[in-house]
Amino acid sequence: YGAKTQSAVKRYQRSVGITADGIAGPKTLLYLGLGSSSGGSTGGYSSSDVYLLAKVIAAEARGESYTGQVAVGAVVLNRVDSSSFPDTVSGVIYQAGAFSAVAKAMGGVDATVNFGLTFVPAQFLIAGMFVIAAFLGVATGTSMGTITALVPIACGLVDKAGLNLPLALAAVVGGAMFGDNLSMISDTTIAATRTQGVEMKDKFRVNGFIAAPAALVTVILLVIFGRPDTAVAIENLSFDIIKVVPYLLVLGLAVAGLNVFVTLAVGIFSAGIIGIVGGELTVLTFAQSIYDGFRGMEEVFFLSLLVGGLSNMVAKQGGIDWLLAKIRSFIKGPKSAQAGIAALAAAADLATANNTVAIIVVGSIAKSVSEEFKVDPRKTASILDIVSCIFQGAIPYGAQFLAMGSLAALSGFTVSPLDVIPLLWYQWLLAAALIVSFFVPFADGIIKKHPWNWETGKAEK
Repeated sequence: YGAKTQSAVKRYQRSVGITADGIAGPKTLLYLGLGSSSGGSTGGYSSSDVYLLAKVIAAEARGESYTGQVAVGAVVLNRVDSSSFPDTVSGVIYQAGAFSAVAKAMGGVDATVNFGLTFVPAQFLIAGMFVIAAFLGVATGTSMGTITALVPIACGLVDKAGLNLPLALAAVVGGAMFGDNLSMISDTTIAATRTQGVEMKDKFRVNGFIAAPAALVTVILLVIFGRPDTAVAIENLSFDIIKVVPYLLVLGLAVAGLNVFVTLAVGIFSAGIIGIVGGELTVLTFAQSIYDGFRGMEEVFFLSLLVGGLSNMVAKQGGIDWLLAKIRSFIKGPKSAQAGIAALAAAADLATANNTVAIIVVGSIAKSVSEEFKVDPRKTASILDIVSCIFQGAIPYGAQFLAMGSLAALSGFTVSPLDVIPLLWYQWLLAAALIVSFFVPFADGIIKKHPWNWETGKAEK
């Protein structure tokens, strides 16, 4: 490590009131959440956990400010500590892939697909996938987890019902980003509200009025245009209801708010037990399926490392700062200020390929623009979250698209992002609704009812 790292450690030590010696000793690691009061330099974390956390920070925030890098690490560690997420670093990152692989190996995907085709008309399947993805995304707060769970099922539906593959995948990604944008436990919601100093519920009320029309129109379009491309005979499809149970368990437990680690563990082991009892799996193939699932997620992770490296090159050459300065210079009034804030968030997400980091990077600039041109902070927070989710769910080098492509490949399909992007109807309709809201304040009901007091920094009661 060099002088920059030592300086960063000293700044952190001073901020928490401990001796600023620039050495990440036991006490410093304890404050970072990597130590324990009983001694030992890494507490309950193994060296592989620390290394994995370092790789996550490098992939997600290399080249960003010290604050941005700490924020990414804190997101992982906070989830480890939270009762709503896995309690290990590797569990936070990898476990969803293990569930998908085991469920597929024991026949869970085929059973779930046949179950759906038996009871749901084919023309409603793609619209149904969007609604389920949106519901699961809101409940779990993670677009990645939603995509991981639903893409294999979407591919199965495409295969057996003759559906349009790019449209089905676009529906899943769109629904997942709807949930990521509006969920109260989403990282982007937390980042947007904290950087602007507003309550989550207030941001939700503004954000929801912008997102709801886009989601409703998307469902209507998917019902109209989601009919099968080819006529496929799907009568008398057999399915074993017991093989659908792992998916129902994961969906039900996630919606109920159970710890994600426990939820996925229940899904993995229920799928494994059902597969072993039914003869589709042995103990060895069960373990191999878990390993294959981990490896599938690891591929996405290393591709994210490459994107992180490219982001670092842009940042080091001053590219992000140049973009932000240029956008800032075009802002002249309240309406252009809203458009400028949206452009700031878009530029940051395109450069970093991470919507949470993008919000953190431009949060302080957006706040100053908001204060200067009197744009209500609740609207600013909504703009940051909406725009970052739109672009994160549309860039082909983002984690969501990388995961979608990898999971589709595991299901035997090859799809180009260029085929999916034009069909991201929810994202494009959401962008249109947001732009309209700059000029027609249809979503500003709470803002008018409880105006923002710029002197106290709070909404008036």
